[in-house]
Amino acid sequence: MTILVQIGDVSVAEGEVVALLGGNGAGKTTLIETVLGFRHGTVVLFGQQAASFSVEERVSLGIGYVPAGRRVFAGLTVRENLEASSSLPAAQRRRRTDEVLAQFPMLGERPDARAWLLSGGQQQMLALARALMNRPRVLLLDEPTLGLAPLVVADLLQRLAVMAAEGTAVLLAEQRAGLALRVAGRAIVLSRGRMVLAGSARELANDPRLADLMAGG
Repeated sequence: MTILVQIGDVSVAEGEVVALLGGNGAGKTTLIETVLGFRHGTVVLFGQQAASFSVEERVSLGIGYVPAGRRVFAGLTVRENLEASSSLPAAQRRRRTDEVLAQFPMLGERPDARAWLLSGGQQQMLALARALMNRPRVLLLDEPTLGLAPLVVADLLQRLAVMAAEGTAVLLAEQRAGLALRVAGRAIVLSRGRMVLAGSARELANDPRLADLMAGG
């Protein structure tokens, strides 16, 4: 598999879901923000040193991002949220918006609804749909299951598995280790910004150290 993202000991390859685990303060968000360019750090993206790349350049290269807390544009409609995340020419942007809405029936049924009127699960799907507008090769997700109902979580994880099967590299930062390990092939546990445990999802799911490390931050 081709490695698309490398930061320190953390790597994500094409078609792979990697779970980034750890409690509050473990460094998961910091690592994701470093990949995005919000923080300084040595990152290799698609085989290139990314030190000089702006956030916009990283996105244009193929990085998609679903932030913690959803952060959709509350006053905009579903369609407007999607269109605002794309730099395509107007006609192409409309076509791409229609394509993405077709992938998310719960959003496609309410394209003109203001985002603040959506349920938490619908807002999370909107955040994911927005990240997919530019057809990312790498998808970064920060605590995407937080506060979601079990059925919505199951739908989200299934979507991530399908995306990985189609070749997208997925880095999934989660505190809910059990959920993340269901969909991930590999997992990495951080503590105070350092990798303290790594292995296959199956290995970590059965590792007695995992619970203590998740609680320790």
